[in-house]
Amino acid sequence: MLSNIEFMQKVKSLKEIEIKDKRVLIRVDFNVPMDSHHIITDDIRIKEALHTINYCIDHQAKSIVLVTHLGRPDGEVDENFSLKHIIKRIERLLNKKVTFIEDFIHHKNRILESDECEVFLLENIRFFKGETKNDETLSKELGSLCDVFVNDAFGTSHRAHSSTVGITKYVKTNVAGFLLKREIDAFAKALFKPVAPVALVVGGAKVSSKITLLNNIIPKVNKIIIGGAMSNTFLKALGNDMQNSLVEDDYLEEALKILKNAKTAKVNIYLPVDVVITDDIHHPIDTKIVPIQDILKNFTAVDIGPATVKLFEEAIGMSNTIVWNGPMGIFEIDRFSKGTYRIAHAIADTYAYSIVGGGDTASAADKAGEKENISFISTGGGASLELLEGKILPGFENLEKIS
Repeated sequence: MLSNIEFMQKVKSLKEIEIKDKRVLIRVDFNVPMDSHHIITDDIRIKEALHTINYCIDHQAKSIVLVTHLGRPDGEVDENFSLKHIIKRIERLLNKKVTFIEDFIHHKNRILESDECEVFLLENIRFFKGETKNDETLSKELGSLCDVFVNDAFGTSHRAHSSTVGITKYVKTNVAGFLLKREIDAFAKALFKPVAPVALVVGGAKVSSKITLLNNIIPKVNKIIIGGAMSNTFLKALGNDMQNSLVEDDYLEEALKILKNAKTAKVNIYLPVDVVITDDIHHPIDTKIVPIQDILKNFTAVDIGPATVKLFEEAIGMSNTIVWNGPMGIFEIDRFSKGTYRIAHAIADTYAYSIVGGGDTASAADKAGEKENISFISTGGGASLELLEGKILPGFENLEKIS
């Protein structure tokens, strides 16, 4: 993994090339959440891209084309996922007029004839069936719009799509945007020569989705703190009756192997000692805190208990580098969010370098009111997970490297 991180760190950034009078295409990640009225509820992903876009404006690029996806329209035009809904927010944050191009293939000249540093936003790239298939025709069409390709979409860099990977075959200059560089540098700081002790705090629903991560991370950390539903599989593997709690029975042996490997590597693993249980997740009548050994019949574990919180807090408090990926319970439901929020507070209260993998974990840190007190919050859930697994993300592979 270390060599892979070093490889990705060597990507050349926008600052290291000349863009004056060049046509620049930036792959951004504006996949922002919206309510039923198409009002953006969190615009952090747009804000994170402003540095790269403004740099291109300030350095007199001939034209700037923004490419992004929104939602999962599966190659079909879907008005609910149109970027028309977000262009006003982009213009307000950028303080500049942005020209919307609904069909860039048939209106390519509108972009190529621009010479006044105009900013364009292409319609949702996932309206094209070829995007997720890394289609050569679509990649070539995108490449024809620019002299310089800038990947600034960390959140999609784990996918080999036309707008992240395919386009690089048809553009002479391919570099990283400032957000992409910040992301890889942050993970490198946590995983490449970090300040020990290093703790991985991991949660979420399933062990199966994080097997590779756990096996890969054991040689790199001093302690692993496991909560959330994924801890149920470990607890059952150790002989506890988890009743109706989510357990992946097919991974019990794998869980035992991870515990054994950690012990061999002298890595301390922390598991819950008590849990919050309920008779019904969505319509609870009875909710209790019990030791792991005393889960009631037909009850479900939905959060870590107070004794576990104290145990985890102590382990976190004695760490100098902390990587957190996955909530400790069903934090989306208020009454089952205490454990996750207490862990967020514990991480924020340390002097450690802390990094949060995107997605639900970033949302949990935000809802806990600790967003500003975490050293770095990643914009990519799946991308950060694959990076922690030790993989080279496809979105980095074809970018120019510093020799």
